[in-house]
Amino acid sequence: MTDCYITSTGSYLPGEPVDNESIGKYLGDVIGEERIRRKILQANGIQTRYYALDKKQNATHSLYELAAEAVKTCLPQDRTSLNINYLSAGTTHAPLLAPGLSSILHDQLSKDKVISHPLEINSNSGICSSGAQAIVNATRAVRSGDAETAICVGVEQPSVGLKSKAFRTTYDIPDTLRNVMSSKWFMSVFLRFMLSDGAGAFLLEQRPSEQGLSLKVNWTYSRSFANQAPLCMQLPSNPMILSQDIKILSKYMAPLSKKVLEDALCEHEETLDCYTMFLPHMSSYYFEPTVKKVLADLSPNREIPYWTNLRTAGNSGAASIFIILDEYLKTQPVADGDRILLFVPESGQFNYVIISLSVVS
Repeated sequence: MTDCYITSTGSYLPGEPVDNESIGKYLGDVIGEERIRRKILQANGIQTRYYALDKKQNATHSLYELAAEAVKTCLPQDRTSLNINYLSAGTTHAPLLAPGLSSILHDQLSKDKVISHPLEINSNSGICSSGAQAIVNATRAVRSGDAETAICVGVEQPSVGLKSKAFRTTYDIPDTLRNVMSSKWFMSVFLRFMLSDGAGAFLLEQRPSEQGLSLKVNWTYSRSFANQAPLCMQLPSNPMILSQDIKILSKYMAPLSKKVLEDALCEHEETLDCYTMFLPHMSSYYFEPTVKKVLADLSPNREIPYWTNLRTAGNSGAASIFIILDEYLKTQPVADGDRILLFVPESGQFNYVIISLSVVS
């Protein structure tokens, strides 16, 4: 079993940052949503996000182009020495149900003259954890020796289904507006003010980079609690409208988050005190108190710092953890020996991915 290192990170956020007052200029408006818009924006705390849309709701990029742009920002300009032989990607909703995301991304990267040779691919479906699972699978390929160098990608383009031209509800609006917060209509509409387009990519190799800092992947941990918790967030194939049950979310997210962290750390004979920084994927600042409480419960003698760019980058689902780590490494002080814990919860039916990293030079 060989080591695995993240030797480069990259991300791509399309267009200009869109502030709260400008959301409608890109997504349009949906009947009745003005009654909840301000309350939802205040709760989620997001100030800017990104859309691969123009102001006529036309897409500026495909999902595959977003992912390819992230790969380009991740790879060095001189790629001749890289023997990339594994491509792993994850998303919530790809334009094509089949073939898999990584197959079409491989084609896009070939068209862009980034990767023009055959390689092994791995496509991951799900919601927020699908991108993180792409990291897990790429890590396993490198560690096992099956791949010398791997690219893993997380990408999302929720604007395709959130724009008013595509967003359709079959709910009884008058009845819905009498019981807004508990309605199926609300479970879909509030996501229009939360989700963001974007992509991120990591380069994984068996040895650290000869220049700058690399991140050794100490271990990965992935667990589903679908045997214990009901379906919470879903994207049916018909109608293709994403929805989330916030009552189920509120009941299960905090206790399962604490349990999975405890289990992961216990399995690897560690505590949170081993870590310099905690990087969580948070869908909303509404869950910031939950993050603080879980960290305090698991590290009562030391305050574990955490960092997120949710306020400015938005919630890009499967791409978020890539975008978070990329910005953290490029804007925050990071030193040799620092340890970073990535935490990716998914509320679909409560799946979690945790990744332990060490900074090496």
